[in-house]
Amino acid sequence: MALTKNERRLRIKNRIRKVVSGTEARPRLAVYRSNKEIYAQLVDDVTGKTISAASSRDKDISSAKATKVEVAKLVGKALAEKALKAGVETVSFDRGGYLYHGRVKSLAEGAREAGLKF
Repeated sequence: MALTKNERRLRIKNRIRKVVSGTEARPRLAVYRSNKEIYAQLVDDVTGKTISAASSRDKDISSAKATKVEVAKLVGKALAEKALKAGVETVSFDRGGYLYHGRVKSLAEGAREAGLKF
């Protein structure tokens, strides 16, 4: 029987997570994308703590009238600004099993533009 889209994504996500993990010096930038929103957080997997997070539901971002791809770029920029304040410059990008395309790519480009390195 064929896999559903979500089952396929979860398999890919597990395959990625075997390799990508975050430390305090280089946290993991985890992305979750729903149909309407996009969420990103910096995770230290050693201690299991979230360093900073941003989403399209934040007040300053949700008030922007823009397409979902443009909103994703704003989320990436907001997360990068929070990360730089927390003293994080380099991250490991975890696309969460999603294709590096569209909103996920836009989020990554926004974070790079704001100064994160990955």
